[in-house]
Amino acid sequence: MASGLLHYFTFGTSAKDTTPAKESPVRALPASWYTSPAMFEFERRAIFSKHRARNIKAFHNVCRHRAYPVVEQEGSGNAKILACRYHGWSYGLNGKLAKAPGYQDLEFDEEQNGLFQIHNRIDRNGFIWVNMDASEVPEVPFGEHFEDVDVQQRFTESGIKFDNYELDHTYELEGHYNWKILADNFNECYHCPTTHPDIPAFLNLVSFDSDLKDGHIQHHCAPTEEQVKAGVNTHSTYSFPNSSMSVSRHFIMIQKFLPLSPTRSTMSYEIYRNIHSTDSEFHLIADMYERVMRVDKILCDAAQRNLDRGVFVNGQLHPKYEKAPLFFQNTVRWVVTEHWEREKREGREVWPAKRRMVENVEVCEVDERICEGLECMGGERKEGLAW
Repeated sequence: MASGLLHYFTFGTSAKDTTPAKESPVRALPASWYTSPAMFEFERRAIFSKHRARNIKAFHNVCRHRAYPVVEQEGSGNAKILACRYHGWSYGLNGKLAKAPGYQDLEFDEEQNGLFQIHNRIDRNGFIWVNMDASEVPEVPFGEHFEDVDVQQRFTESGIKFDNYELDHTYELEGHYNWKILADNFNECYHCPTTHPDIPAFLNLVSFDSDLKDGHIQHHCAPTEEQVKAGVNTHSTYSFPNSSMSVSRHFIMIQKFLPLSPTRSTMSYEIYRNIHSTDSEFHLIADMYERVMRVDKILCDAAQRNLDRGVFVNGQLHPKYEKAPLFFQNTVRWVVTEHWEREKREGREVWPAKRRMVENVEVCEVDERICEGLECMGGERKEGLAW
């Protein structure tokens, strides 16, 4: 994803563009990109394996001995040492191996057996972003692709102070649809007047527009005086590939859509409340957004069912009202194509998040090749890479 993406897909401007032209609808991604198991597996490698500092450190929850979870409790907690309850291996908060019972008498390099660290970045508003890329330097640097996502001028103009918000509650919805359907849906409000009768009271839809950035999309509209007074005008930002944040004076909603299969996804929501807001101020907007999210789930479920039937190929999207979904789809196409070319050049599957062994590498590679030859990596027969 480069800054030229905007121009490549005709969303930028050019000095030669002096004659206004009548716009035409733009073809969307084909239905196969929303139903194909092969495309889903490829996206896992091309998109989710590499996309996304003070003293915060993040690690994979995997013991380096036999892959048992080091932390079994979900949610939150604290500890001074990270100890695996399977064989007793333990790690410091810096991820370094502190103890491996019985290994002190072996020729064993403790330095090479610490927890797998994950790249992370704390933005200016206190949110922690992680990047699963196993490389020492991530292929997708935060600053290049999410520049200014945390210092948007509209936050300051609206008097948003992120220190005033605290987590109120979380919830999840499971949908039977491809993750990209939800991204398409979130990134336009063309459907809002038809399906969300609540929204016009909160958003001035006549002025709704989207600013297309490298790595993220900023949605905005000019609020009415009543909306400003009530504090319900919302600033929404979508960050590629699968998260969004909607901010208002009284609440923040963080949405993450997590792909489970080609046709199944989980939506995870974190709802934050302004500590200075009243119950009625908070619930007015928080309850409305939850109603909208539940209706969107129904819409996405129904659209996926028709895609699965194999009749529909793709539609023509509106170049203005659906420019953000088009930009999202073109970004997906760009990233997938780039990774496709890389795998074709290297003649192998490339998993950027996969760790490389530094000891007994030859033995490991032989074992991997045997496994691939036995087709034990997925249960389906492979005919080799289809280049």
